[in-house]
Amino acid sequence: MSQTRFVISLVLSSIFGGMIALAGFYVFNQPKKYTSIEDHQKVLQANYPAEIPIKVPDGLDFRRASTLVRPAVVHIKISHLQNASSHHNREEYEDLFRQFPGDNYFRSFPRQSTGSGVIVSDDGYLVTNYHVIDEATSIEVILYDKRSYEAELIGTDPSTDLALLKINEINLPFVKYGDSESLQIGEWVLAVGNPFDLTSTVTAGIVSAKGRNINLLKDNYAIESFIQTDAAVNPGNSGGALVNLKGELIGVNTAIATHTGYYSGYSFAIPITIVKKVMDDLMNYGEIQRALLGVTIREVDAVLAQEKNLKDIGGVYLLSVKEDGAAGLAGLEVGDIIKTVDKTPTNSAAELQAIIATHRPGDKVEVLYERGGFLNKVSVLLRNKTGNTQLFKKEEVKKTLVLGAELGSLSQSEKLRLGIKDGVKVVHIYQGKIKESGMEDGFIITKVDDRLVSSPEEVSRIIQKKRKTIAIDGLYPNGDKAYYAIGW
Repeated sequence: MSQTRFVISLVLSSIFGGMIALAGFYVFNQPKKYTSIEDHQKVLQANYPAEIPIKVPDGLDFRRASTLVRPAVVHIKISHLQNASSHHNREEYEDLFRQFPGDNYFRSFPRQSTGSGVIVSDDGYLVTNYHVIDEATSIEVILYDKRSYEAELIGTDPSTDLALLKINEINLPFVKYGDSESLQIGEWVLAVGNPFDLTSTVTAGIVSAKGRNINLLKDNYAIESFIQTDAAVNPGNSGGALVNLKGELIGVNTAIATHTGYYSGYSFAIPITIVKKVMDDLMNYGEIQRALLGVTIREVDAVLAQEKNLKDIGGVYLLSVKEDGAAGLAGLEVGDIIKTVDKTPTNSAAELQAIIATHRPGDKVEVLYERGGFLNKVSVLLRNKTGNTQLFKKEEVKKTLVLGAELGSLSQSEKLRLGIKDGVKVVHIYQGKIKESGMEDGFIITKVDDRLVSSPEEVSRIIQKKRKTIAIDGLYPNGDKAYYAIGW
């Protein structure tokens, strides 16, 4: 065989062999057809990277707390009967419904809203926000397992934005109380609730601050000492649980800081120290046993410290002291600076309010205060808003609500001190016509439309008979006389 033919033969053999090799590669490497992706993955798992053990640090493991709490956080659905003119222009609605017969037809219409609640006892007591159930005509509680109950409203406290509900069931899961006092800034917390009707939602964040006052509550006796967190909270979370990593209830989610109405980075919860006391009051008495110091205060800052030549910046400065109030009777005076109450520092109005809010009339607290550069201690016997230490059950309190104000009878000693024969005390002012007039808590009504009055019921009867401008005369406890005109 010539050299040329040999070379040609070798080249042809190589080409032929390559073709056979390519054909074999093509045949044997064709992907096999399969009917189950899961089974196919099992075949391929030998080529998958080896599993690396992952351990979540104890301080970052939210699973146990979530498992404990979610079954005890409920979804609350509220029905309201809303007056059309309460949020819209009355004339627009009258024009809109003028075609319908009847003076009162379509004057009000039903609406629904939702929120969250936390079961705190196995026999059906649960806590939520007052603003969640305010003006509700019916309250439906839906459990984690989708069971539904009509809830009984046991009591409310607008001053703390809390309400106590009860459903008729036993052996329920509940969230154990924790300790918000020992809660640390930077500690991990979970918010559990039903934002946007998404039930059993859990979000995580850290405690950003404590003792926050954001001027949310408009009640005259409002108590704000919120726990601030960055756990995501949105509409529907109100009344839900804020818990630590042990699954213990440390707060009730209440509000968010936002310009849009949705979560923007910060949320606020009522600390459990306040919640516990409010729940027990509502359960045992039907209303809050509010303890008061009888003072008005201002936080000590650099400006006040310089103005008053104070040694340090800290505590709360007494701007006024009611003579027959708890602080006044204990010897505290205007200009004193409260440093601690029961050894707990009080460097802000919110901190002082939070401590006093955990007590009832008749309780004693130890107050450390500064006067003239010297520290002093005094035991203060806390009193209620009428000036005594008595506790009342709801059915024992004789009161009348008129035009958004709670009216009460005057005691004989109050009449003698004020030098009047009769009168009616304005115990507490809520939203309404009386508040709009500028009247303040404690005002004594002596005349309504030039008629002497001696009981809350008498004031109510006169006002109900007249639906035009009403003249109210009276005086404040310090003797200052005042006159108010209330019109429709």
